[in-house]
Amino acid sequence: MNVENNRILKDKTFDKSRWIQMPRNVIVGHDALLQIPGIIADLGINGPIMLLSGDTTMKTVGTKVQNLLQEQGFDLVTGIVGRITYDEIKRIETVVQKAHAVLIVAVGGGRVIDTAKVVSYNLDIQFISVPTAASHDGIASSRASVVTEAGNVSVAAQPPLAIVADTGVIATAPHRLLAAGCADIIANYTAILDWELSHRLTGEPISEYALTLSKITAEILVKNASLIAHYDETAVWIVVKALFSSGIAMSIAGSSRPASGGEHKFAHMLERLAPGAALHGEACGIGTILGMYLHGGDWKSIRHSLRLIGAPTTPSDLGISDEVCLQAVLRAREIRPERFTIFDTGVTREAAEAAVKALYEV
Repeated sequence: MNVENNRILKDKTFDKSRWIQMPRNVIVGHDALLQIPGIIADLGINGPIMLLSGDTTMKTVGTKVQNLLQEQGFDLVTGIVGRITYDEIKRIETVVQKAHAVLIVAVGGGRVIDTAKVVSYNLDIQFISVPTAASHDGIASSRASVVTEAGNVSVAAQPPLAIVADTGVIATAPHRLLAAGCADIIANYTAILDWELSHRLTGEPISEYALTLSKITAEILVKNASLIAHYDETAVWIVVKALFSSGIAMSIAGSSRPASGGEHKFAHMLERLAPGAALHGEACGIGTILGMYLHGGDWKSIRHSLRLIGAPTTPSDLGISDEVCLQAVLRAREIRPERFTIFDTGVTREAAEAAVKALYEV
């Protein structure tokens, strides 16, 4: 009997596996930039390094990182990143290959870091994320947003080998960027509700660990909304750690599900209907209020927190019409139709109008 039981147990051996990629080193704090040479040395990476940055950022923070690395004898090549499109990604890939770079150091905002992580993924080399603004959770995630003629699309990318977030540098960025980053994290509330909804209705697999971490991350920002509103290095410290945690939740899940639901679909549609009107995080924040309203949850608390932080909460805050916002609600389902959310449940025009109207309620 024991032999038979052992055979049955062996036949039913648990064989599920998942490869979770996470940053090896994370440095957050004042003057964190100074630790970049030591981090690279600690990682044991030898060979040419490609330093990528934006045109403006390269003249400030990028140059500082360049000097730090060259003073320590690193072989360094620099490159300027433009608008993140597939053509730009291909161009940067060529530059990196010609330099025979074995590591990318991306210094800048979301555009630079997203470009670096896609190039890193495509060329199978590592990269270090050095954010100069806390505008969204892309500083640590394995997804990137690429601009196409049809609008922004989310693509697979390489998570950073290390993150170096200098709170002194990030605190000099416009407050609007930090508020947008907060909105992108608070959006986790509806992202996980949509994930749970899809799990119930479509059988989509769910990760309780990733879901819990994502929710805790959003709660931390809501709890500290009044402190973040002051916008100093303390606020940056809180937000950057939350952005990092959100990225880790996505790595655990193996997808962007813990931090991207219907509110992101709404945001991408809004960006398509009103290009340039909103930062990504700002659009996600409004999408979160709308999504929570449609879920029947506490949308007023979400709206209050966003207002306190300084993020827009209505279409008029962004300078767009209510009708454009309404259309974004009704057409959100067109974005990533394989990802089921509250916006994919057959939202009527009447329900969408009520949700948009609620944004203005006192």
